[in-house]
Amino acid sequence: MRRMTYLLSFLALALLLSSNGCSQQTTESIPGGAASSNGGDEVSEKPAAVIGVSILTTTNPFFVQLAAAMDEEAKKHNFRLIHTSADTKVATQTDQINEFITQQVDAIVLCPCDSKLMGPAIMKANEVGIPVFTADIANLHEQAKVACHVATDNYGGGKLAGETIAELLGGNGKVAILDYPEVESVLLRTQGFHEVVDKLPGIEIVGTWPCGGDEVMSFNAAQEVLQAHDDLDAFFAINDPTGIGAATALEKAGKADRIEIVSFDAQPIGREAVKQGRIHATIVQYPEQIGQKAIEAVARYMNAEDVEKELLIPCTVYRKADADVDPTLEGK
Repeated sequence: MRRMTYLLSFLALALLLSSNGCSQQTTESIPGGAASSNGGDEVSEKPAAVIGVSILTTTNPFFVQLAAAMDEEAKKHNFRLIHTSADTKVATQTDQINEFITQQVDAIVLCPCDSKLMGPAIMKANEVGIPVFTADIANLHEQAKVACHVATDNYGGGKLAGETIAELLGGNGKVAILDYPEVESVLLRTQGFHEVVDKLPGIEIVGTWPCGGDEVMSFNAAQEVLQAHDDLDAFFAINDPTGIGAATALEKAGKADRIEIVSFDAQPIGREAVKQGRIHATIVQYPEQIGQKAIEAVARYMNAEDVEKELLIPCTVYRKADADVDPTLEGK
């Protein structure tokens, strides 16, 4: 049932956002979302606040789940959400924020496409007094101000990934990192990973390859790694699509039985890959909690209550033993 809910949320939100090119889409009614009070009908009362939301992408289920959780929490506060997706493009997300400003929304929640390059757009919202909240990916522009950042404890999750690979390799082996350094959350993951692995003399990180957090790009990057390092022992993949790309490259090269993968997110595709043995483990994030707490933070801010500058949600490790008893994977 939970898996079906995710799928329906993904299809509804993806269809909604794709209908206008996933850009400056504004809606008065969102299927299953906070813009309606009874299953998509028009709002029967004036919303307490209108919130502009720009997620990173609809191609990654993590962000669709995050947005769906925002919808559910927004219902409790009578907020209307204006959903957009940036498609990982800074220019698109900048246009979306400018449109939110024009519409005079009460607050903006975004998953920045680039932790530094989105700073000027955030500053425009600052100038007109619209509070900005970030979810999953933080702002790193020093002049841009964010009321609250809600995210996974990515640094701690990176350390868990490092510990998992160290245990898997018995403290000895060669590891490649498939990276996405443009976003702050991934920077923290790789920092946490290095914090653990760099202290182990028996493990060598042979290099870092950019992959855009994308399955196809990661497949190509993993092929490059395998050509350059025939004696590789493991990949650290910064999200599940990256891990799937690496797994496909290993299978094509006939090395799936020899080289291990630890990924990050524990999306349905990642959990399925763990159950199938394509990925050894994935670090669990909780996108529902991120979305829920982001809207909770907006509500507290609107009520002039104290709001933490940062809310971090701990990670866990998901292995084959977890997949074997995962009710969302029954029949897989």
